[in-house]
Amino acid sequence: MKIPKQIQPLVDDGLVDEVISRLMSGKEADVYVVRCADQIQCAKVYKDAVKRSFKQAVQYQEGRKVRNSRRSRAMSKGSKFGRKQQEEIWQNTEVDALYKLAEAGVRVPKPFGCYNGVLLMELITDENGDVADRLNDVSMSAEQAVEDHALMMRDIVRMLCIGLVHGDLSEFNVLVDEYGPVIIDLPQVVNAAANNNAKSLFLRDVENMTRYYGQYEPTLLNTRYGEEIWSLYEEGALTPDTILSGEFTDSQQSADVDSVLEEIKAAFEEQQLREARARESETPD
Repeated sequence: MKIPKQIQPLVDDGLVDEVISRLMSGKEADVYVVRCADQIQCAKVYKDAVKRSFKQAVQYQEGRKVRNSRRSRAMSKGSKFGRKQQEEIWQNTEVDALYKLAEAGVRVPKPFGCYNGVLLMELITDENGDVADRLNDVSMSAEQAVEDHALMMRDIVRMLCIGLVHGDLSEFNVLVDEYGPVIIDLPQVVNAAANNNAKSLFLRDVENMTRYYGQYEPTLLNTRYGEEIWSLYEEGALTPDTILSGEFTDSQQSADVDSVLEEIKAAFEEQQLREARARESETPD
């Protein structure tokens, strides 16, 4: 096929030998199957910000540090240079996250590097060597749903243990190979400690995955893994090996108004009785 212009420099530099096919077009990137020497990989070509349909990028960027003061000023002013720097940070965030997550034992594609807006990484395949399906294209038994949901919760925990939240996790951002789910699409990953939106994004990630697997095993819909995991994280008690129950009890239960009123009434009557007794004891014989 015709070589996309963004990949042409990688061909010229010998990093890519052949563009085999276009795999998919997403909201922030196009993905191609490429041959690099004797390996088949995938090339993720990021779209320019003006062409990208990914919304609410600001809430994901909160907490991302920019060490270079010139870059920071340019980004805040929205200059051409600043926008270019913002794009580089957006792309490099995914590359950095992939390396960190792979090291932490999370199932993600192995990255090989990012070159001028093109990310080269492992091509996830199924047991037949074909490109792996997205989770939303896969059906499964109830037993398989429980097993894969547990694997997903394990990887979500491992992500949070190194301070990262996917932020856009759903059945459309997960591939399935012969060993189970593989998490993809991470440019919007957020810092759990530095982003005020981290908790809500985390709970949404867990809810999305539980809802999907729950259509095959409805008992999963009654679990509260998101709240349980986040609570353990806030307490500093979360580890990659934490055994989860899927249960969580809200710390602030809804008040029983009638019981509260009865307690107030009883306390008031008791106070009146004490005051009456005090007056009686002060009355001369």
